[in-house]
Amino acid sequence: MASCKGLGGEGAAVPVPHVLAVDDSSVDRAVIAGILRSSKFRVTAVDSGKRALELLGSEPNVSMIITDYWMPEMTGYELLKKVKESARLKEIPVVIMSSENVPTRINRCLEEGAEDFLLKPVRPADVSRLCRRVLR
Repeated sequence: MASCKGLGGEGAAVPVPHVLAVDDSSVDRAVIAGILRSSKFRVTAVDSGKRALELLGSEPNVSMIITDYWMPEMTGYELLKKVKESARLKEIPVVIMSSENVPTRINRCLEEGAEDFLLKPVRPADVSRLCRRVLR
């Protein structure tokens, strides 16, 4: 199983990274939250980009956002743009997930500032890679 143990070295008191998981599918939300929690993340899961922005307005300690691309009301891409346009939120790494492998969509998200783009189903190995890259 993937793990983020050892992020701070031996004996370091490192705060547990807080990940905001955003997906309109309750099944996908449960899967990604389960993988993240088993990897020692603190997870808050919400069902829309709008709810994510509301939470970000009241929760200052989010270490990373992982969001589905295709959601009603606000896509993950639109959420990414709003986060990156915000002076207060722009430093939070955003990872986009999708079950569709569309190179133009992937490139557009990366060009807009996404830290990574994961294809669903997300695997524990993907989470390990995120730990090393995003939460260094």
